[in-house]
Amino acid sequence: MDSDRFHPDLLIERACDKTGLEEFGDSTSWRDGLDRVCDGLASPESRLNELGVEIAVMDIDRALTSRLQIVDWRKRHPNVAAAPVERPIFIVGQPRTGTTILFDLLAQDPALRPPLTWEVDNPFPVPEADTYDTDPRIAQTQATLEMSEQIVPGLLSHHPMGALVGQECVRMFSGEFCSMIFPTQYRMPDYYRWLLYDADHRPAYRYHRMFLQHLQSGVGGQWLLKSPAHLWQLDALLAEYPDALIVQTHRDPLNVIASISALIHHLRRMASDESSIPDCAAQSREQIVVGLEYAMKMRDSGVLPADQVVDVHFRDFMKDPFATIRGLYGRLGRELSPTAEQRMREHLAAHPGDHGGNRYRWADTGLDTSEVREQVRSYQQRYDVPDEPLR
Repeated sequence: MDSDRFHPDLLIERACDKTGLEEFGDSTSWRDGLDRVCDGLASPESRLNELGVEIAVMDIDRALTSRLQIVDWRKRHPNVAAAPVERPIFIVGQPRTGTTILFDLLAQDPALRPPLTWEVDNPFPVPEADTYDTDPRIAQTQATLEMSEQIVPGLLSHHPMGALVGQECVRMFSGEFCSMIFPTQYRMPDYYRWLLYDADHRPAYRYHRMFLQHLQSGVGGQWLLKSPAHLWQLDALLAEYPDALIVQTHRDPLNVIASISALIHHLRRMASDESSIPDCAAQSREQIVVGLEYAMKMRDSGVLPADQVVDVHFRDFMKDPFATIRGLYGRLGRELSPTAEQRMREHLAAHPGDHGGNRYRWADTGLDTSEVREQVRSYQQRYDVPDEPLR
């Protein structure tokens, strides 16, 4: 691998030349994150193939370019930085616990504003209400996603994606280079442990706010946001958004680990010829166990007030999604309008899902069942999460 491909200074220079901009904002923490990302990708441990190098370089370039453009836009439009982000709704919880379908259903409510993939990946120029459904960036983004399916057939069945589908917050965090998206897409053991144990995530949430302010300067609304990664950083989230409403989903962590390991394996196959499910499962187990313990600690400490969090059980949601949604709306102090419910029902009919199908098996993880069960037992007892039959 040509080491210069991941030289931070050269990547910065490339983004500056591309945009004609030079200012990355007052924060300097992004540079430490960029250095760590580049070190992780340049390491032989990443096991990148030639295509993986190109994809990773494009990911970094996109993040740097977006940051330059967002900083420049708010500098030229001071009102953007002054605009509040009021009572955002964050869907958190372990990956593969129904967060995506819950997010997609709530996104059908015209009163809520999810960040869509096309505008997160291409935030400049600012999206406009009149062309929000016809912007040419939509087709460009969709073509890129479909190319991913051609490279790794079946990828979109593991995790449906689309230009007009809501995007996770980790994509926005990438501009601070403090994001779970990097060690999910690429094998970066040193980076993911830094992210999990040592990184200061507060600057990432400040940049997240900048990103939301940028997008809402074109198309406003109450933000509906989602990422399992928030579960690991609830203190940083609440410090930046003290009025946030948190929806935490719950499911047997063992099936979660099996499912997310299979997904990560498929994602990494775009960039590497040497991915394996047991390798992905080892990382997933550590992240899940640490995240669940941390979230319980945050709730016990009062950092996350009880009146700002709603618990949703996967089993209940799968059994009767609209009973769950009505209960959720009641806790959030919102009214589920007939229009919103009809749109949700139409979306669910068009995207019924298969609840996992045969895409993952616990046996493929190589993990010890009793050992992992013991590590998550306190979480299951606290939230009355039953053991599920392992796939």
